[in-house]
Amino acid sequence: MKSVSLTGSIIALLLFAITAGVMADDWPVYRGPNHNGISTETSWKSNWSTPPKLLWRAKVGLGHSSFSVAGGKVYTLGNSGNRDSVYCFDAVSGAEIWQHSYPADKGAKFYEGGTHSTPTVDPASGTVYVLGKQGQLHALDAETGSVKWSKTIIGELGLGRKDVGIWGLGGSPLILGDRLYVNAGAAGACYDKNSGEVIWRSRGKSGFSTPLPYDQNGSLAIALFSGRQVVGVDAKTGKQHWSFPWATQYDVNAADPVFFAPGKTVFVSSGYNVGGGMYVVQGKSGRPLWKNKEMLNHFNSCVLVDGYLYGIHGHAGKTRGELRCVDARSGRVVWRDRSVGLGSLMVAAGKLIVITENGTLMIGPLSQKGFRATGRMQMLGPKCWAAPVLANGLLYARNQRGDVACVDLR
Repeated sequence: MKSVSLTGSIIALLLFAITAGVMADDWPVYRGPNHNGISTETSWKSNWSTPPKLLWRAKVGLGHSSFSVAGGKVYTLGNSGNRDSVYCFDAVSGAEIWQHSYPADKGAKFYEGGTHSTPTVDPASGTVYVLGKQGQLHALDAETGSVKWSKTIIGELGLGRKDVGIWGLGGSPLILGDRLYVNAGAAGACYDKNSGEVIWRSRGKSGFSTPLPYDQNGSLAIALFSGRQVVGVDAKTGKQHWSFPWATQYDVNAADPVFFAPGKTVFVSSGYNVGGGMYVVQGKSGRPLWKNKEMLNHFNSCVLVDGYLYGIHGHAGKTRGELRCVDARSGRVVWRDRSVGLGSLMVAAGKLIVITENGTLMIGPLSQKGFRATGRMQMLGPKCWAAPVLANGLLYARNQRGDVACVDLR
């Protein structure tokens, strides 16, 4: 198999339109502009003899939301006092520009509670889209935080309590053209991004992954890891192209699918002792090339580079987390690093950027020989499950209790 990125003509044109006007190294959506956890940014320091400068800190409330960065601003989401708050900070100084709050239960059941999703910035319309656990969907002005429109979508989509689960909704919104996609229902739902009107919907169990765009034989499609299946649907109509079942305790499928070949080969993984597998899409279903328990992605998605999957293996409260490298062709573990715990990661310029569970930033070269950190600093306290973000030379990270830190890697 050969690794293929989302470079189909339809996807490329849409992504160009979406990111028009954004600084070259912005990170406006969860997992980045290419939806794969990989940055093309090169002008940043990955080696240092003394720790880099800590630019600023902030507090945003409980949660595991990551960051979106666009137009000199950084956005995230937290919960305090049974209210979710969307925060907009100056990306360099950390000065709070605006905050928008709305009623939201913190959702503490078997964990500390807090927010799940990450705000999505749409530079084309100057809008930030936010999806809360109880289905609160907001379109906010990116400059001021004023509400363009808002609604609660669970009832509107005809979803019952069993379709949402004990931890609510978790995926971030996806914007493609004039449409907004959310992981609500077994095959997602689609809205008009300007009006908030429903375009198409689905019934059944929702998952926690973020909708992923891909090219299905020349047509724009969306892949979802929903509550009990992996599914690919037509982006325009919601018609299902293919699906295969994936059962997990509590129906928690949180990590995004990772395409080896878009529309043809896809890797999925979850916790709860289920594991992961590489599947070939055949007709309307999927056939496993391999499936094992060597990469359990409880929360964070793997990053695929040159045929190798780099990710966090483990399950909260059950197994000790490890940073692992797995051969995507065979499912074989190439190496493991037990120092990370249930942390998170991204990739930029051939380097792994890792935040350990206890808040240590570690940066080192991608290698099939193991992980060797060339830069290391204590950035935050525990528990750091949210994915770090590198944008325009600045590295952003947070922990569950809502401490945010920004480090200067320029």
